[in-house]
Amino acid sequence: MSQNRAARCCAFAVRMRSKNRTVPIFCGFAGFCAFAVTMGMLCSSAQAAETRVDESQLKAVTSTKITDGTIVDADVNARDFDAVLAAIRDAEARVMFCGYDTMHYKLFIWTLSAVLCGIAGALYVPQVGIINPSEMSPANSIEIAIWVAVGGRGSLVGAALGAGLVNGAKSFFTQAFPEYWLFFLGLIFIVVTLFLPQGVLGLIDKFRARP
Repeated sequence: MSQNRAARCCAFAVRMRSKNRTVPIFCGFAGFCAFAVTMGMLCSSAQAAETRVDESQLKAVTSTKITDGTIVDADVNARDFDAVLAAIRDAEARVMFCGYDTMHYKLFIWTLSAVLCGIAGALYVPQVGIINPSEMSPANSIEIAIWVAVGGRGSLVGAALGAGLVNGAKSFFTQAFPEYWLFFLGLIFIVVTLFLPQGVLGLIDKFRARP
């Protein structure tokens, strides 16, 4: 069965190149684009040859999902769930000896993370207009970790703040100084690790705590 599928894929690729044409939804050979429906509501015309995303709906849905994620995060923290997760991270064997079933905790948090990542991906694609395998590269995962480190660990608000700051800097540097962006990204991570262990949100809280 797998050999049959591989043969079909190869035949399809040869056919596309031999006819020297591209399918509109494939955006050439760079990735996928022109999605007719995203989350069931975002595209203004599913029958149009070139679909266009309704930006007002996209912004509304994105804001709603961020709010929902914040509410879920606050509910999890209110139940001291995060304390158990921190204990599992530091000493899982001791948590098990205390009577906690760590597997259920880990399964729940991984599932919740996967749901949030899926929603984020569904909202990311119509905003950039195209998706390709390079978006799954390890560099993007490292960049996400830097978002959290810059904004503030252990807080969804901090993660959102860090994402806004880092991506704002990315937009500037990739246009003005594209060859220096990765160096600047590494510098950000080093500076935050050494001088802002709690991120920007921790710095704000420190200033608020001052008399």
